[in-house]
Amino acid sequence: MKRNKVIALLLACFLVLGLVACGGGGTTDPTPAPAAPATPAPAETPEVEPIGDDIDPHTFILANASPDDTVTGLFSHEFARLVNELSGGAMTVDVFPNSQLGGDAEIFTNVGIGEIDFIVGTTAPQVPTIPALAIFDLPVVFPSAQVARQVFEDPAFMDLVRAEYQAAGYRLLGFADQYYRVMSSNVRIDSMADFNGVRIRTMENPFHMAFWSALGASPTPMAFAEVFIALQQGTIDAQENPHEVIVANAFYEVQDYVINTNHLLHIIALVTNNANFEALTPAQQNVLIEAANIAIPWARAQADARVQQRIDVIEASGSTVLGLSDELRAEIIAAVQPVYEMIRETVGDTLYNALIEAVERAR
Repeated sequence: MKRNKVIALLLACFLVLGLVACGGGGTTDPTPAPAAPATPAPAETPEVEPIGDDIDPHTFILANASPDDTVTGLFSHEFARLVNELSGGAMTVDVFPNSQLGGDAEIFTNVGIGEIDFIVGTTAPQVPTIPALAIFDLPVVFPSAQVARQVFEDPAFMDLVRAEYQAAGYRLLGFADQYYRVMSSNVRIDSMADFNGVRIRTMENPFHMAFWSALGASPTPMAFAEVFIALQQGTIDAQENPHEVIVANAFYEVQDYVINTNHLLHIIALVTNNANFEALTPAQQNVLIEAANIAIPWARAQADARVQQRIDVIEASGSTVLGLSDELRAEIIAAVQPVYEMIRETVGDTLYNALIEAVERAR
């Protein structure tokens, strides 16, 4: 099959070059092997029984750009396990982690053309293909991860999101998350004035950069591989990522503070090719839907458990973890309203208003 040739070529590239991504193209931050001890997944994974006796066999390919010892990796393998068990062994998902088949953007493209069956990854690299997904770049829109997760189960909002995926040839099976993106810094942040002039590394995303500029910081796009040295040498003062990425890359060794800005939820989307999904039998489709429905809350629970362990590692290193006062958070929300308008113009009033209303319902 053509797809098998593509996969073989990509794997050959990976083996020969010894890189985490032979084609690059990802716009999110890859997460190298953890510097801290691995956090094992809880033994209590959901027990399931086959949901059909006569399910046609099928083998799928799932790819991601993260190591196995991350929420993305755990989510990928749990989904694969559930598909196999719910189908009574008839359906198999082969997982290719850690950019073996490319970065997030490249994997997403290959899912779109049907060469890879599933991607588990964040939404930021999907925005060039589906501009409406910039809705998830709205800063500080979710007052808690629990509110965000309720929004992701809200049909009035999620039906619009799923329609955007399907219009582009994809099918969204659901959102898990890796908790919030936060700020690590060598500058203590207690007030809006403290953001002024802070050189913070961001992804090359116009909405992310506009957010930090609105706070008075100086956003500095930079290749992820250069971040540790840049922090160590003082070329930049700060960076932003989930706690898990901060620990995995030992950024706490060269940062005095981690500030729980909680400015963006790090969403992890499980996405497949819509045409390929519709070509499956109804029984096969049901297996995939049920596996996703079970794996998603399980993955969210892993995110919650792991974030506290990562905070413990950061604090044990001597770095200080800071929260934001209610007053400072309110000032940040006021300062970034122009960014909200930028995103409203990009995604349109219907989707924008649907998210704001869903957040209000979930509070």
